[in-house]
Parts: sequence; structure tokens; C-alpha cells
Amino acid sequence: MKYKFIPVILTAALTSILTLFVAAHYQNSFSLFSANNHQLPVNYASYTEGGTTMKSGMAPVDFQPAAEASVKAVVHIKTATKVRRVVADNPFAQLFGDDFGGQEVMMQPAIGSGSGVVISPDGYIVTNNHVVAGAEEMTVTFNDRYTTKAKVVATDPATDIALIKVDEKNLPYMEFGNSDDVHLGQWVMAVGYPLTLDATVTAGIVSAKGRSLGINRTNSTNPIEAFIQTDAAVNPGNSGGALVNTNGQVIGINSAIASPTGSYAGYSYAIPSNIVKKVVGDLMKYGSVQRGYMGIGFMDYKSATPEQLKQLGIDRNDGVYVNTVAPNSGAQKAGITKGDFITSINGVATHTGPELMEQVARYKPGDNISVVYARGGKTYNTTIELKNIDGTTSIVKEESATRLLGASFRNLTSAEKSKMGVDGGVMVTDLGNGALAKQTRMRKGFVITNINDNAVNSIDDLQQSMAMGGQSGVQIGGFYPGSNGMYYYGLNNGNGTASNDQ
Repeated sequence: MKYKFIPVILTAALTSILTLFVAAHYQNSFSLFSANNHQLPVNYASYTEGGTTMKSGMAPVDFQPAAEASVKAVVHIKTATKVRRVVADNPFAQLFGDDFGGQEVMMQPAIGSGSGVVISPDGYIVTNNHVVAGAEEMTVTFNDRYTTKAKVVATDPATDIALIKVDEKNLPYMEFGNSDDVHLGQWVMAVGYPLTLDATVTAGIVSAKGRSLGINRTNSTNPIEAFIQTDAAVNPGNSGGALVNTNGQVIGINSAIASPTGSYAGYSYAIPSNIVKKVVGDLMKYGSVQRGYMGIGFMDYKSATPEQLKQLGIDRNDGVYVNTVAPNSGAQKAGITKGDFITSINGVATHTGPELMEQVARYKPGDNISVVYARGGKTYNTTIELKNIDGTTSIVKEESATRLLGASFRNLTSAEKSKMGVDGGVMVTDLGNGALAKQTRMRKGFVITNINDNAVNSIDDLQQSMAMGGQSGVQIGGFYPGSNGMYYYGLNNGNGTASNDQ
């Protein structure tokens, strides 16, 4: 009886074995019960040993090391002016001489705030010109709350850079990075003291390069702007602070924000570090920036109409359109003519005017730069020797009187002195954007003959008189050729305010 079940058992066993064999054979083709029966969108992430270089699924950027190092070298700058007695010139004196005198005005003290970056262990700090302009007193506070007094070494209104110094040693400082290596979309940090807060770090990305806002035109007749634009939050007080890459290097000095309200509204602007390095180096060595000029004028694409661009062929050409060439300039001697398109400087592409200015601003008079330009559909290479504002390659050492007053002067010629019946004097050839232009109604052509009743027969006398100055300011006397009577202009403290105003 029991043998009747053996065929049944063998049949069941054979069936089971056959089922397992079929299932194993086809399991790579389909699965009836697996939870992973659909292909997942997963990529393998790999990294180099000891590093974080990812093939896919990049890890988040870690700002911590750079941020902790940066705040130690970024300082809070506070500026102040004292109560001052100012003798304002009377407009009626322009018509009737000095009998009407001037009006005495009491100027109330003003307080300012900004940021700065320590760039050397012996106390040199870079900040913005507009942070320290007009300051009579200045203090610097470090991240550990240590506070000390600072003084202005020199300034450059054209780039809005100022160099100040504290008498300290072994300070934590930051190194400059290469702003040419900055790319769109790159992560950056803004470090500074916004809204009188303690050291603050914000992050964003680079959203544009070579931006020009026209903001430096208020302080300089030859402004240089090629800002790095970011969306890192920057507010009043951040000016002069550091724009930092993830390696902890300074790649820019924060300078401005684009805002309808005066507070952060999405975009901030920093001066590229390569410009800052050049300017600071010149200020340390010469006391003024040794700025090289090609001797060209170029078309501002923003102000041109579409019709003008089309007529000049700018809409079909890359590069910077040359619309003027100065006689005897380096550009003229190198063969550049009106209508050329400059496409690169020393191998760096120049698509816009600000990009061209950024490249040239790194060099000094006497330097040679390699220029590529297009003309008539063909490309040419040439070398241009840069010259200074006077058309030479000499070092320009800014005169102290110019630094104090922000204007340009020249001595009277022998013929002029004889004609005017004076022993000497200094003529104002350009008011500029400094103290004379901002604090007086003086006009171009005014002849300065005395300062605080001290005779001024030459520029040397002018410098000496301004250096002596006065605690309550200086009074500048002189005349306008062809007019009767003497004219007097009051100027704020010549030993303080004017010395920092270019």
C-alpha cells in the first residue's frame, strides 16, 4: 500500500527541482516579488583619497575654515569729524570784492562706519576711499574687540581704494587671490561689519564680472570700475570688507550695492583683487597710483543707441570699439586707429570697456602690453607702451597740495606776473573733485596769493602753507585775472579733513 505513494512523491520532487531551475535561469530577466523591480536614478559617488573631489553628487561647500580665518583679519572702522568753524565764501564778494566778508558756519560732528581688511602683519589695512574720506579721527576694532587708532596712508578715488595703518605687530592678515580665476557661479563670502553689527559672514555666488556702475565718477575724473557682482548680502557698513573665496583668499573689496532703498536688495559689488593689489602696492611705494594709459577713447555701449551700434558695426563685432586716439600716445605709435576693435590685453579677452580698463589698470607707465585688435575683418597683434597722464613714462609723485585740495595747479609765468602786477602766485587749472570743489565756490583760473596771510608765490609755498594749516581751518586769498578786488575762501581743517580728501 505504501508503495503506491512513491510515484507521487517522486513526481512532486521532480516538479520542485524543475521549478527552482527555471526560476534561477530567468531571475535576471524579471522578478515577480522583488521590491527593486524598477531601475532607480542613482549614480555612484566617488572621491579621491583624502580629498572631496566628487564625480557626481558634489558635497556641499564647507565655508567654515575660510570664514573662521577671515573674521580675524577683517576689522571694523569708525570715523568721526569734530565741530568746526567754517568761513563760507559770500557770493556777493564775487561781484563787489571782499567788503562783504564771509559767513561763519558751525559744522556739527559726523560719525561714519565701515570695514577693512588687514593685508600685512605690521598693520596695513585696505578699505574704501569713501569710508575714510573727510575723517579727522579714525579707530579700528578687531574681532577680539581690541580697538586702536589708525591713520590714512594714501587714497585712490579713481578705484575707491584707501590704505590705512595701525601701529601694531604680528596681526592676523589675509592673502590676495587671483581675481582672474573667479568664475560665474562660484561660491564666495562677504565678510564685514554691516549695520554696526559684529563681524558678519554672508554667502552667495558670483553673478557677473566687469560691471561698471558709474559710482566712482563722483570722486574722480578718471574712474576705473570693473566690479565683481555677487548676490552675497552686503549692507551699509560692509564697505571695505572682504570678498573671500572658499580657500580663504581675498578676491575683492566690497564697495557698493545696487538698491532703491540703500539697503541690500539682491546685488553687491566688489573691486577685483588684482586691481586692489596694484593700487595698494603703488600707494605704499609712491604715495600715489602710477596709472598707465594707452591713449584711446572707447565707445560706451550702454549709452549708444541700436542705430549707432549698427552704423559702427559694433553689433557684429566683438571687442572694445576705439573712437579716439590721442596724438603721440602709445596706442598711436603702435598703429591703433579709430574704428579698431581691441579684443584682448595680454591674452585676456576684453569684450567691454570695463574689462579693458581692468586689465590696463594693473600696469604702470613704461610697461608694455600685448594688444590684439580687429580691423576690416582681420586680426592684428601689436605692443603698446603705456604712458602717464602727462604723456611720459616717468614716475608721478603726487604733490601734497594736490592731495590736500584735490585740484591741479601751476605757477604763474614771468609774463603773467608782469601783466598782473604781482610777485608770484599759483593758478588753479582744475578744481577736480576734492576739498576746493566741494567746500568753496572757487572757479577755474583763480590765482592763490596767500593762505592764512602767508604769501604764496609758488606751488612750494602752497604746499608749505597747507602743511602748516590751522586748527580751525585755512583761509585762501587771491584774485581772478581781469577782476577787481581780493576774494577769500574758507576751507575746513587743512591738517585733517582736506588731507584725506582727493
